[in-house]
Amino acid sequence: MPLTRDTPLTDLPGVGPARGKKLEKLGLRTLGDALEHLPQRYEDRRERHTLRDAPLDRPCCVAAMVAEPPRATRVRKGLELVKVRAVDHTGWANLTFFNQGYIKDALRPGESYVFYGTVERQGRGFAMTNPAFEREGAGRFTGLILPVYPLTAGISNNLLAGITRRAVDECLDGLPEALPDQVRKDHQLCQTRFARKNIHYPATFEELALARRRLVFEELFVLTCGLAQLKDRRAAGAGRVMEGGPEEFSALLPFAPTGAQRRAMEDIAADLRSGKAMNRLVQGDVGSGKTAVAAFAAWTAVKNGAQCALMAPTELLAGQHARTLDALLSPAGVRVALLTGSVKGKEKKALLSALAAGEIDLLVGTHALFSEGVEYHDLGLVIADEQHRFGVAQRSALAEKGGAAAPHILVMSATPIPRTLALIIYGDLDVSVMDELPPGRTPVRTLLVGEDKRARMYGFVRRQVGEGRQVYIVCPSVEENGGGDWGDGPAMDLKAVTAYAGELRERVFPELRVGFVHGRLKAGDKDAVMSAFAAGELDVLVSTTVIEVGVDVPNASLMIVENAERFGLSQLHQLRGRVGRGRHESFCVLVTSSRGETARERLRALCATNDGFRIAEEDLRLRGPGDFFGKRQHGLPQLKVADFAADMELLKEARAAAEELIAADPGLERPAHRLLKQRVRELFGENGELFN
Repeated sequence: MPLTRDTPLTDLPGVGPARGKKLEKLGLRTLGDALEHLPQRYEDRRERHTLRDAPLDRPCCVAAMVAEPPRATRVRKGLELVKVRAVDHTGWANLTFFNQGYIKDALRPGESYVFYGTVERQGRGFAMTNPAFEREGAGRFTGLILPVYPLTAGISNNLLAGITRRAVDECLDGLPEALPDQVRKDHQLCQTRFARKNIHYPATFEELALARRRLVFEELFVLTCGLAQLKDRRAAGAGRVMEGGPEEFSALLPFAPTGAQRRAMEDIAADLRSGKAMNRLVQGDVGSGKTAVAAFAAWTAVKNGAQCALMAPTELLAGQHARTLDALLSPAGVRVALLTGSVKGKEKKALLSALAAGEIDLLVGTHALFSEGVEYHDLGLVIADEQHRFGVAQRSALAEKGGAAAPHILVMSATPIPRTLALIIYGDLDVSVMDELPPGRTPVRTLLVGEDKRARMYGFVRRQVGEGRQVYIVCPSVEENGGGDWGDGPAMDLKAVTAYAGELRERVFPELRVGFVHGRLKAGDKDAVMSAFAAGELDVLVSTTVIEVGVDVPNASLMIVENAERFGLSQLHQLRGRVGRGRHESFCVLVTSSRGETARERLRALCATNDGFRIAEEDLRLRGPGDFFGKRQHGLPQLKVADFAADMELLKEARAAAEELIAADPGLERPAHRLLKQRVRELFGENGELFN
């Protein structure tokens, strides 16, 4: 029976049910899935050398004959060696294999094999350790550019390469072309069959580059088509007209707004006056005053007879927003209430009744704001704080509470993102950037220290607490057994919250009040600890990054980050923003034992500037887009091929092409765009309902 893209991998020889289950861990069930499972790197196995002329500084292929039977030696428990001698006309080589007992029967004396690995000199001969090999003339894994795939336990690269070779050989005929012909020609892109073959098995690296360019463009093009559709549909939606400007609102503020705050308010005011539904992101660095901008938007909505809902990622932050906005807006007659999962029984029933009756103007809360049973009298504006914690679908769920008339949407983020990357992550939103700090905010001094300075650092903690200040200490892990927020790496090398807090409390700071908090605590326990710290009842708070988005504690003046090399720069910048919120000089101490120059270069970049946008650009350059992009954080699809640090020009090209095509065919209804429309829906997965 012919193989197709729908053929189960378990139908292939050598796979079977057991390996099939392991392949499922990689998301691979069919040959079509194997075609989409792209290599993470490539090994150039085309050149063949003799032992004498083999390069000594890089892996290469050597053809040699096995001269004698392999010998297996058990060195100790858990360590078995297989040694064999191979020869060619230029010399001999001793081959050593660690814990690969099957080699004893796989290599036969008198047979010739092609070995791939690094050749080393050994006396008058040569040596190779753990080389890959196959019988000479097989040509399956040598004599070519070999793809190296992401793997899982029990699945070898040879097995996966064999599967993808079958997929390439059997399943490319009739592969549909998702890109419109004109787009492909305009941007000089190869056909999809060529791309799929050569991303797995390129004859040359030039062909690989052509294949990769096509697939990167296609991925970014499909994504930006979807986002452009979303943006167009939202822009086309009618929005109620709301009048009001920053001048009148500024009289409510106890300070003069910064230029950046005023510009963001003017952007919002223009959106609300336009008659179109607002979909705007206000992206501001830590401490840039986004709450005042949100207050302006809420005030404008209420002034025009509408209700506003403000959604925060945690109960603690929701409570802080409710108190701040009540103090700011209640003098203007705005009635503020708080709804979180902790509000229950009669209190909740009374609140929901008042909300439905229009007796609450501004409802602040967590995701409870869009839960079943929450009915608004006239919801006109939705504000989502810390946008990167909410996906596209969650924003839409809250917007649906507006009934027939779609409410205006304003989203806020304190995560600085490079402008180029924001084009993708927030491609369905208009963006206002706040890049100016209010007067009086003193920049946090950031210091990089090694383990040898630990005693001095602890002394500094005591001095800060002695002056009445408070201290955060952030760790990368929860427990010493390696479980926790960052479970990758030797657990004993990482500072872990629970054990470290106990050590500080008992041995280092017995005279201080030390508490700890992490993401595994129950919400109530977590909030109790954070509230105690905010109330000044704790001197030192040991935590994971759960405090990255948290309550303001103006009295906290020192942030210590243990194993700082384990965090992204943008995440470290967010943590640093937890201090420097009061009138006291504040410090951030980055502790690392890493001697790696790349890690130290990253951390020095953080010490050199407090500009979150510059830090974000540097993080993108050094680490790629992982900190900024992904379904887990943003509710947008995870990309498979594109690398934003390397493919920025192609991103701009694909985005321009997508916007041009969507302008001509907003619904992708033309026959030539049928497959593209299908790809958009597939790429957005669980959010596909947004494109129905």
